[in-house]
Amino acid sequence: MDQLSAMRAFVRVVEAGTFTRAADLLDVPKPTITKQIQQLEGHLRAKLLNRTTRRVTVTMDGAAYYERALRVLGEIDELDASMALSQARPSGRLRVDCSASLAMAVIIPALPAFHERYPEIQLDLGLSDRPADLLAENLDCAVRAGEIQDQSLIARRIGEMFTITCAAPSYLARHGMPKHPRDLEENHSIVGYRMAGGARTLPFIYANERETIEVRSRYIVSLNEGTGYVAAALAGLGVIQVPSFMVQDHINAGELVPVLTNWCSAPKPLHIVYPPNRHLSNKVRVFVDWLAELFAKDDKIQRRSSLKLLGEEVCAAE
Repeated sequence: MDQLSAMRAFVRVVEAGTFTRAADLLDVPKPTITKQIQQLEGHLRAKLLNRTTRRVTVTMDGAAYYERALRVLGEIDELDASMALSQARPSGRLRVDCSASLAMAVIIPALPAFHERYPEIQLDLGLSDRPADLLAENLDCAVRAGEIQDQSLIARRIGEMFTITCAAPSYLARHGMPKHPRDLEENHSIVGYRMAGGARTLPFIYANERETIEVRSRYIVSLNEGTGYVAAALAGLGVIQVPSFMVQDHINAGELVPVLTNWCSAPKPLHIVYPPNRHLSNKVRVFVDWLAELFAKDDKIQRRSSLKLLGEEVCAAE
């Protein structure tokens, strides 16, 4: 039995009131409709219709099945329509939330290529280190680093974020080069980073083949936004541990110097997340695919291919 066809036949019979009219509407022979309903009732082990010579009425089981079948068929038709629309040219406003540092370093410089490919999409880009509420703020999607805590969101992993520790030459001239993560607690200052809305600064985390170390050091200043965090390091206010894409240009220019390069920090996953809507809109789908493609080839994200420091590859890039 083709259950989907039988469900469509049953719904049409209920709505038309007779087998003959349902057969006409579906453009199939009446015996085909009769057979499909019989097979469906046999499959369900329930009588769905009462038949008379003039009219068909619905049983109680049939009425309940009709309501659910109608919803199922409606969702299937909507899904088919959405797939057809996915082949059409995407258009409209797309609301995306992202950290300012990631947007400025990677996404915004690449947006001319996105606009050339999808000229009818208008991008509303919100920049903040504060985790946005996608539903409350009517956002289509957001780029998030780290593990996704909100299990109600749909997440697609689109890359990894590698971390590096560095400081300004002026700072190192005053305090020297740290040799071990514990030196940061004893003889150095860091620039503190705290999550938006949080009061406590995040620790620096290091690992090698033998141990994992969590470092909490004193700070002169702490910030809750990435670009300000890097600016504080450039001003010589302390050591920072930061995603490599944020400081690569500064390192290449000699404005920041990598330290503790023989200690690794585990890369954080990058996700794009969106609300659990029934169907992913075409404009969101093409943006997610474009962003995944961008991160896969961008040198500032793929530190393995581009960030050589002090003549050595950073351990996390191995």
